[in-house]
Amino acid sequence: MRRSLAPSISDNASTPTAVGNISLLKRKTIGEDNGRSGLKRTATRKLRGVGYDRAEFVSPFRKMLLDKQEEVDRPTASYGEQADAHEEFIKKLLSRPFKVPIEGYTGNGYGSRPLGMRGGGMRCSLHDPYAEGALVLYSPPELSAHDQLKLDVSKRPVHVVVDPILCAILRPHQREGVKFMYDCTTGARIEGSFGCIMADEMGLGKTLQCISLMWTLLRQGPDAKSTIEKAIVVCPSSLVKNWDNEIRKWLGGRVNSLPVDSGSKDEIDKNLDTFMRQTGRRAASPVLIISYETFRLHAEILHRSEIGLVLCDEGHRLKNSENQTYQALSGLNCKRRVLLSGTPIQNDLLEYFSLVHFVNPGLLGTAAEFKKRFENPILRGRDSAATDDQHKHGEEKLLEMAQLVNRCIIRRTSALLTKYLPVKYELIVCCGLTDVQRALYEKFINSKATLAQLRATQQGSRGSATSLSSITNLKKLCNHPALIYDKCKEGAEGFEDCMGLFPPSFSNSRLDPALSGKMKVVDCLLAATRATTNDKVVIVSNYTQTLDAIGQLCQQRRYPYVRLDGTMTIKKRSKIVDSFNNPESPEFIFMLSSKAGGCGLNLIGANRLIMFDPDWNPANDDQAMARVWRDGQKKICFIYRLLATGTIEEKMFQRQTHKKALSSCVVDQEEDVARHFSLDQLRDLFKLRTDTPSDTHEKLKCTRCVNGIESREPPESADTNSDLSLWYHSQRDKRKVPDQILKAVYDAGIITFIFHQKSHELKTIP
Repeated sequence: MRRSLAPSISDNASTPTAVGNISLLKRKTIGEDNGRSGLKRTATRKLRGVGYDRAEFVSPFRKMLLDKQEEVDRPTASYGEQADAHEEFIKKLLSRPFKVPIEGYTGNGYGSRPLGMRGGGMRCSLHDPYAEGALVLYSPPELSAHDQLKLDVSKRPVHVVVDPILCAILRPHQREGVKFMYDCTTGARIEGSFGCIMADEMGLGKTLQCISLMWTLLRQGPDAKSTIEKAIVVCPSSLVKNWDNEIRKWLGGRVNSLPVDSGSKDEIDKNLDTFMRQTGRRAASPVLIISYETFRLHAEILHRSEIGLVLCDEGHRLKNSENQTYQALSGLNCKRRVLLSGTPIQNDLLEYFSLVHFVNPGLLGTAAEFKKRFENPILRGRDSAATDDQHKHGEEKLLEMAQLVNRCIIRRTSALLTKYLPVKYELIVCCGLTDVQRALYEKFINSKATLAQLRATQQGSRGSATSLSSITNLKKLCNHPALIYDKCKEGAEGFEDCMGLFPPSFSNSRLDPALSGKMKVVDCLLAATRATTNDKVVIVSNYTQTLDAIGQLCQQRRYPYVRLDGTMTIKKRSKIVDSFNNPESPEFIFMLSSKAGGCGLNLIGANRLIMFDPDWNPANDDQAMARVWRDGQKKICFIYRLLATGTIEEKMFQRQTHKKALSSCVVDQEEDVARHFSLDQLRDLFKLRTDTPSDTHEKLKCTRCVNGIESREPPESADTNSDLSLWYHSQRDKRKVPDQILKAVYDAGIITFIFHQKSHELKTIP
């Protein structure tokens, strides 16, 4: 297109000067055009060089159009390429981070942060509180956006979350227990009080719950630092090694514990002194495990500095606030105190006060204040001669005390275990006396010595020591006549002229099981179990003499066995328990003294347990019977409780059942038994009934049994915790007995009666 000239140019176009100017202008224009072309060529060359991208010179609007065009023109990926991409994505999901190939290596626990490097200014919880299954023990208060702006991020509280490794294994009731104990030990439940009582029944995992609490407090807190620096676990000597093993088992070596129970005094003092000198959040061994006896003897060292947390296992030992162990533990400089006891807390006001006062001093006031405020009005209200107003006032005070105490006590029953454990059958087996036992029993209760004791009691004289001795002799006679043979030989009181009642062939060097009804039943049970199953058996007795007799029986029958009593060292106890629980071990029988090892032992290698003789305290029997039916057990369990028919053993069992045993329903020490009996009670104890298959069944006045045959079954909802009247009763009909082994023994004619019941309905264990 031809350009039009400016007026000044068009007017002078005809002059020579104008013509020259026009020529000059054309040359200039042509030169500029050539220059632009050269620049374009140079730019093109540069674009082709290294370090330049052509896309930089493309208009952003044009670039959007080019991208859309590329998407349209791009060919669709083939099936093989899509499959390869999917496989790569799956590999990425399944890939794991590098792990140091050293067995047991756990790293330094600080993640990827190099040692000595300080973290960022903002606080964060040690574990993710929003992860699936996380157990959050503390959540910071929610703040508005305005308050968050004003808050210093370096002082912001963080979540306290239980270690995910423990969260994965804690059951629902255990998670609830850990949260309860954390709230108590941090003062969230009761202002100014930092203790609690974990009173779950046996087998519910009190140890695991306490380990979870201790580990959390040692590593976390709302201020993004440890709540405590050190912790002490106090337990019976037989459980020191067990606690050490449990800590290693659940925490996998994340914390070092220091078990102290054996060794010389200087060695123990040195270990305790080293523990107490540890300071800071990274103590080498922040957990001390010590027995009650060792703690009492070395309390002076442990009182020197502050302890963050103390856990008292089998805490029912602290029911008496006057004993030295209680005083030594009370003097510990520690405000966070947790007491564990699977023994039911009985309705005894003094026990309540002692236990609660230990974990939360001052919660119920002093002893004098407690007596005035609670004990006196409650006892007056319970008196049979109390007026309606006194009764009402007593109930109000009991409720008031319960409301205070229940804020720091948590208790769940073993009914929760039915979800996780196989069925347990409890069988109470009444065994008839042999002719020798019956003759010796009648001779003793009709002796001059026994009758003199009854007369002395009637006249108000205290013959408790003599009465206790007579009761012990009768209990031993029920086990086997050989246990009182030496007394008969000596002609001791009550056993004068008794040697003629023993058979001529009797020898104390070799056990004759045929002389005892209960021993015959045990002999048959062991033989049938050995012949028809691969089950293992635990036998529990209160007397080492009885264990000696059973040991002789095992040797005569060539049964491999192990024995645990008070003479065994702690190290050896742990070894024989581990060996017995090994399914490949040859041991068939585990003989256990209830006085030495009835608490805390885990004997899941066996699924049959025989309680050879009863104890005055039902809690002791319950503790012993819980050794096999606990976490880890996979087989159906059978618990046999043997009672000599019509004897003192049935009387003892009846007192357990009806919770009337001596002082405050339960007597803790056997030495206290005799002094609490009235004349009528002593006479009843010393009676022998030979005309009944079961004195206990007669006392129940059962309406379901007619002529020894059960005409109506108990309700389906009944279980081992139900009243004895709701158990199955078998006298003449053995068809309902759930154990094939016991059915075989029934035919021997020794058993006179059987009570049996199950723990829960049979379900498939996942």
